[in-house]
Amino acid sequence: MKKFVLAAASIAALALVGPASAQSPIVIKFSHVVATNTPKGQGAEKFKELAEKYTNGKVKVEVYPNSQLYKDKEEVEALQLGAVQMLAPSLAKFGPLGVKEFEVFDLPYILPDKAALGRITKGPIGKALLAKLEPKGITGLAYWDNGFKIMTANKPMIHVADFQGLKMRIQSSKVLEAQFRALGAIPQVLAFSEVYQAMQTGVIDGNENTPSNCYTQKMHEVQKHATISNHGYIGYAVIVNKKFWDGLPADVKPQVQKAMDEATEFANSISQKENDDAIAAMKKAGTTQFHDQTPAEKEEWKKALQPVVDEMATRVGKDLIESFQKEANAKTN
Repeated sequence: MKKFVLAAASIAALALVGPASAQSPIVIKFSHVVATNTPKGQGAEKFKELAEKYTNGKVKVEVYPNSQLYKDKEEVEALQLGAVQMLAPSLAKFGPLGVKEFEVFDLPYILPDKAALGRITKGPIGKALLAKLEPKGITGLAYWDNGFKIMTANKPMIHVADFQGLKMRIQSSKVLEAQFRALGAIPQVLAFSEVYQAMQTGVIDGNENTPSNCYTQKMHEVQKHATISNHGYIGYAVIVNKKFWDGLPADVKPQVQKAMDEATEFANSISQKENDDAIAAMKKAGTTQFHDQTPAEKEEWKKALQPVVDEMATRVGKDLIESFQKEANAKTN
């Protein structure tokens, strides 16, 4: 696969001698792994619309959803090599890249609500984290929200003991791996595009994800139970190949940035409604039984998962976790 990515990068390099070359449009290949009708998918389409509009056609954005070009593990390397110019990977993807600090977003119960999220991503912590991508040849442009996660499986997950022995799909993340081990489950790293079939065939028992991702991937067709736990968060960082971004002409880059800023506002404004609508649609389908956590059940889960936060302090950074928690739990006037 690495040879394929390298070959694709070589072809891309030949096709893009430089962003400002000739009179042809500057092509931005925007690859992602989810469906078009998710918050991220709609955000990418909005960016395409606005970037082409604001640059008067000097930029052409090609959006490739649903892992059409690359799966989870391949896409960041493809961006670094120049095979694609833009991605919106989940924040968990940067741990394997060597920027472990992003895994703070994966910690269970680290974000109490959306207001806390905004204080983090729009403030100094969010900016400092994006800056850590620069040495990797990546420029971080924005944070896109997906939402809080639910648990799905083919058995009810009410108490911590219910997770014992369940094979649960995760993204490649040491934090998420530790989370499921703390619950007594068996974490299984699996590409997002392979989850439905793995559920259908029993390779995995369940997963955690946002309702919109569960619904658009039709996981409710192959999962009998879901717990609305909001125990964790999934967000994305919109990133671009640094060399490509730095090479954009002076009359083009501000317009592309403007398009990204507006697409970000749009994507983040629809995420909650998309998740609410997804839960309603899955309930209506009648194939999955939903359970709303009681406060006592939530406390049971939190108690079981607190050791994960303590354990990951050495990996993610104790000071970062403390700063993150302080900002997340700050009271606004």
